Amino acid sequence: MSRLTVYRDDAPGIATLDTDNPREIATTLQPHGIRFERWDGVAPPPYDASPEAVLDTYRPYLDALMGETGAGTADVVRINAATPNLGALRDKFRTEHTHTEDEVRFFVHGSGAFVLHIDGQVFSVMCTQGDLISVPTGTAHWFDAGPTPDVVALRVFTDTTGWVAHYTGDAIAERFPAAA
Repeated sequence: MSRLTVYRDDAPGIATLDTDNPREIATTLQPHGIRFERWDGVAPPPYDASPEAVLDTYRPYLDALMGETGAGTADVVRINAATPNLGALRDKFRTEHTHTEDEVRFFVHGSGAFVLHIDGQVFSVMCTQGDLISVPTGTAHWFDAGPTPDVVALRVFTDTTGWVAHYTGDAIAERFPAAA
């Protein structure tokens, strides 16, 4: 189930908002330029579907999104127990960073938390199957799918070189709960 939990950045144990209502999640995030929506109405492909089959399943949604945002490419990423260097990869994602383009993810299977650090607040967005999130350019954030992730996601890029992080040097992610 999708969930948004908001904290003050100096009080990681005290939530100021906790909701699993997708409309409330979208409405709360929108003023910060964060896009959150559900792509309901499409049966997800099998977990082990080829990347081409996954892309084809969501092609109408992707074409509309890419036309709207000017994105240039989309691919499929799988993160699970068989992912090489999983511990190092998790550490890399769980370190606060920014990007020079929007970070757009659609969750085909599994779940993970995008945690955004904005204006003295931390927005932890647990995304699950059917959720799309777009983190705006320059927004400090980190991502955590837990110690035993099992995620299949679409990634959408404007810059075709792919995912490039610019680390902030802030250890804030260490003060907030990691995904279980």
